[in-house]
Amino acid sequence: MAVMANNKDAKNSMDTSKYVRYTSEQVEALERVYSECPKPSSLRRQQLIRECPILSNIEPKQIKVWFQNRRCREKQRKEASRLQTVNRKLTAMNKLLMEENDRLQKQVSQLVYENGYMRQQLQNASVAATDTSCESVVTSGQHQHNPTPQHPPRDASPAGLLSIAEETLAEFLSKAKGAAVDWVQMPGMKPGPDSIGIVAISNTCNGVAARACGLVGLDPTKVAEILKDRPAWLRDCRCLDVLTAFPTGNGGTIELLYMQTYAATTLASARDFWTLRYTTVLEDGSLVVCERSLSGTQGGPSIPPVQHFVRAEMLPSGYLIQPCEGGGSIIRIVDHMDLEPWSVPEVLRPLYESSTVLAQKMTIAALRRLRQIAQESTGEVVFGWGRQPAVLRTFSQRLSRGFNEAVNGFTDDGWSLMGSDGVEDVTIAINSSPNKHFASQVNASNNGLATLGGGILCAKASMLLQNVPPALLVRFLREHRSEWADSNIDAYSAAALKSSPYSVPGSRAGGFSGSQVILPLAHTVEHEEFLEVIKLEGHGLTQEEAVLSRDMFLLQLCSGIDENAAGACAELVFAPIDESFADDAPLLPSGFRVIPLESRTDGSGGPNRTLDLASALEVGSTGTRTSGDSGTNSNLRSVLTIAFQFTYESHLRENVAAMARQYVRSVVASVQRVAMALAPSRLNSHVGPRPPPGTPEALTLARWICQSYRLHIGVDLFRADCEASESVLKLLWHHSDAIMCCSVKSLPVFTFANQAGLDMLETTLVALQDISLDKILDENGRKSFFTDYGQIIQQGYAYLPAGICLSSMGRPASYDRAIAWKVLNDEDSTHCIVFMFMNWSFM
Repeated sequence: MAVMANNKDAKNSMDTSKYVRYTSEQVEALERVYSECPKPSSLRRQQLIRECPILSNIEPKQIKVWFQNRRCREKQRKEASRLQTVNRKLTAMNKLLMEENDRLQKQVSQLVYENGYMRQQLQNASVAATDTSCESVVTSGQHQHNPTPQHPPRDASPAGLLSIAEETLAEFLSKAKGAAVDWVQMPGMKPGPDSIGIVAISNTCNGVAARACGLVGLDPTKVAEILKDRPAWLRDCRCLDVLTAFPTGNGGTIELLYMQTYAATTLASARDFWTLRYTTVLEDGSLVVCERSLSGTQGGPSIPPVQHFVRAEMLPSGYLIQPCEGGGSIIRIVDHMDLEPWSVPEVLRPLYESSTVLAQKMTIAALRRLRQIAQESTGEVVFGWGRQPAVLRTFSQRLSRGFNEAVNGFTDDGWSLMGSDGVEDVTIAINSSPNKHFASQVNASNNGLATLGGGILCAKASMLLQNVPPALLVRFLREHRSEWADSNIDAYSAAALKSSPYSVPGSRAGGFSGSQVILPLAHTVEHEEFLEVIKLEGHGLTQEEAVLSRDMFLLQLCSGIDENAAGACAELVFAPIDESFADDAPLLPSGFRVIPLESRTDGSGGPNRTLDLASALEVGSTGTRTSGDSGTNSNLRSVLTIAFQFTYESHLRENVAAMARQYVRSVVASVQRVAMALAPSRLNSHVGPRPPPGTPEALTLARWICQSYRLHIGVDLFRADCEASESVLKLLWHHSDAIMCCSVKSLPVFTFANQAGLDMLETTLVALQDISLDKILDENGRKSFFTDYGQIIQQGYAYLPAGICLSSMGRPASYDRAIAWKVLNDEDSTHCIVFMFMNWSFM
């Protein structure tokens, strides 16, 4: 009994020490500390007990447990909030999918009915056995299903405009709810809780059309406000003027708008629109903003055509915004246009006849803008350099707008053409009114560009590319500036921001010296657009200036580098900035734009294309290139537009023009050389079927790598059953760890890498051989490698500790450990050294 009593007392003692009931004053004191430091150290907890007498009766261990529990509750609260948000999104998405499914079911039923009707008519026609009766019956059936709408005559009075607005509303709602147009899902756009929405396009209607449904965490009024401000989110919109606005009797608003849009290339004219916009609220509380062009067929007021613009037509389009339970909105967007493709060269007509291009440039851009602002308002998006999101969006908009202005060169902005040098490949335009040109960008009183006594000169050119994905080309130009840029030209452009500009340099192809470091600044939610600062180290026009010069900086905008985005335009736009990087700094953008003319098929993917590049790599000394996937890229065409802007003084205008013309030609030649390297070679049709991916040299290298791994380490790199079913090269290429081959030289350079290795280095196989081993290893990694180099050569392998590598863009990537082994060829001589970095990830 005594033993049992002692055990009971001990248990009570343990319970008393385990559970502590805190008073409200104690909890308040602990909460104050938690708000400042959720995870205090032991010294901080002891200091807390000393400073707060009300906590003196609590042991430090119990204080530690309280903070642990508080962090756990906070984590659970955040997780519960996240799950509730996901649940609301899934519920709303489920509603959208059910509505979309109902629409498709009705479409199927309609097609089945029409199919049966046509069968019946054909049977009746065969019985009649006369072509005229068949034609009459079929024609009458078609007229029965497609009556021609009769528009009553309208004028420019409020009553006439309201009649047009109500008709526009009815047609728009029919399209927004899935009727009136045969919608098909856009390639590559899969609905889901994390997707941007449900996107559909039409290839059968008059003109081009796109439709999207999505969820945004903003109320309907805010959504309408954002979307109405079209120049703020539509990069192609030059201006949008509201000429007339008046309220309607039902509480709505009618506006007459004139909008100008930029041309995407130098080979086509810009478009403008004369439209009526109608904003109203439906009976169910949904907010509607619909719009259509005013033309002779609809009646209403008209305006004369504008010089240098082609009048395009906007068919009933707009936004249907429904409030969502629990906050946010469900939005349906319809864009339907006739862009007058007859007015452009035949090679560019696919750009103006593609619903996919319209969806990427306008419909999806609207959804992305809403999503970006919604996440910025919740604090989920983190930006660097202490800049506010609105400021960074303004920088992106100014870069894009400045590049568009340079490509288009409108006369009302002060642009005029210079005479050519006899060759029409490069167009030179000058603007002798910099103040007028920069008025649309920034109202800065300290604009150094206006004090030169000269103006701005733009050299631009366009060219057709074959079999090169735009995203791949732009990504290469971004990562490997040395392949096309000239440091002398960069220095001259940067000198425009200083009080004493340099003299005009001579263009030198491949004259890029020093190195570039990409400093991330901001990116959009889906990483389809990057804003970054490029640091160019150690540049000068002469050797003496290079010693004294400081680093140069470029503000750069990169977009459209997702290879799976069908119809997306890829751009690389940059402008020199000074070290201060002021919010109102003047920008003089230059850059590249690559526009696909045909959308790729769904079967084409990034890994397959990259594997074709792997097979095209010259691994051995006499390696040859084989064809890529000609079925995927044989018809891929795109238009590249280049525009570079420079400042000039009046007495140096001709010299700057000659320099700019020569520089753009050298850039065009460099881009052509890069495009040829990136494009897979094509075999003639008579050669026969394409061989399996991988040249004999590449397959041999993969075999040597696996055999040497087994020889030195004693285990297989791949499972035996996998080797029996798939090629060794394919297994090596898709291995989850980063595998890289390095030459055995005094300055080792990389010769091959698998997909994970390319991702880790953030490069391509074409540019891989420009990267040396010492550039990617940090100081500890270099010391470890050179220490173990002798062991690798003598023993055949070595294990390297965890460390950090730097990608070609300067981004650090950590890895848990690495293995290096010597690769032997068939003659047992050393061919290369292979590194395998395990469990790597960007920091």
